Order: sequence, then structure tokens, then C-alpha cells
Amino acid sequence: MGASYYQFCPVAKAMELLDERWTLLIVRELLAGSERFNEVRRGVPRMSPTLLSKRLNQLVRAGVLTKKDDRYVLTPAGEELRPVVEALAVWGVRWIGELGDQDLDPQLLLWDMRRNIVPGAIPTHRTVILFAFPDVPTRTRHWWLVLTPDNADVCDTDPGFEVSVTVTADLRDMVRIWRGDLHWQDALRSGTIDLQGPEPVRRTLPTWFALSPFAAVPRPAIHHVGGDF
Repeated sequence: MGASYYQFCPVAKAMELLDERWTLLIVRELLAGSERFNEVRRGVPRMSPTLLSKRLNQLVRAGVLTKKDDRYVLTPAGEELRPVVEALAVWGVRWIGELGDQDLDPQLLLWDMRRNIVPGAIPTHRTVILFAFPDVPTRTRHWWLVLTPDNADVCDTDPGFEVSVTVTADLRDMVRIWRGDLHWQDALRSGTIDLQGPEPVRRTLPTWFALSPFAAVPRPAIHHVGGDF
């Protein structure tokens, strides 16, 4: 019965491939623009390199990806997963509610923020933003976002450039801003977030970043599904 069920149920066949842990997060990272191994790894930092390599190879064998030199490129089959991943993201934002403490990760936050910089909004010279999260362990408390007109990079150690502006906030509050649950200006007025740097930089910094692509998803005025994940 099991064999025939998997043979004739397309959902079961798809889940056999996609339901393994991390697989859809890898696909999500590729859909967001990552192509090289280390880029994908930075988007799933809690995954071991060995397991990431295994999952990428599985997706290549399944025809979801192709490998071109050192790049992993989605095939048409992989691109067709975009609405699936987006629908899951919308469902999560709408129904899961508050993230558990174990789900908050400064690297993931800044990796996503760097992908959503507003073109033409940042200064034309190199700009370094230091993010300080007082509520996280010391070893992951400070992060640097180095911006140039052509590139943005996230550093977990001091890159050695002069800091243009320092952003201090609890990680959860910064995630709330990113998710669209808390407005920049409200956070600044209340002291939830603190900016230190030249006034022109402090004034314009909130305009440098677009919010999460799912920030506009309406939240229901009822209880959420489950709890901490």
C-alpha cells in the first residue's frame, strides 16, 4: 500500500523530496538570489556544511537545481517552487505570530536586510553600519553592514572601516521593524532603537532599507497557531 500510495499521490512524492529538514529553506535562499555555496550557507547558518552539500546534491539529482561551475542555479522546476515558498511565508507571518527566542538570529536578520537595500537611497561612498544587540550573547552582539553603491556585505567581526552610524536595539525589536510590526519612527520616538552618528545619516538611515517582502501581510485579530518553534 505504501509503495502504491507514493506512486500515485503527487503530493506525497513532492513531500518525499521537500519535507526533509532545511530543504525548503535552501530553496528559499536560492529564490532570494544566492547562488554560491557560501552564500547559501550564510542564509542557513545553523546548518552544517556537510548537510548543506548533501541537500544541494539531492536537489541537483532531483532536477530542481543545476550546478554551473561554482554556482547553483534553479531550473524551471525549481522556479515553480516560488509560489509555494511565498505561500508558506505568508501563512507563517499571518498565523505563527511572535517568533520564539530560539528563532531570532542576527545573522539571518542582517543577511535579509542587505538584500532589501533601496537602490539609490544609500550614500555614494562606503558606509558602515554597526548593529549592537544588547540582548544577545556577547560573541554575537555586534555586526557590521558594509554598504557601497555596488555591494553590501555582512561582517561578524570588525571590518576595519570607520563606522558611519551605530544602531542599538534589542534583536527582537529590530526583527519587529523588519517584519513591519513596528515602525522605525515609533521605535525611535520611544527609545526602543537608538541611532548614533551624524544627523543626516541618522535621519535618512530608515529609508535605506525596504521592509521584508511579507511585511504587508495582514495579521488576523484572533489567536495564532501553535507557540514557539
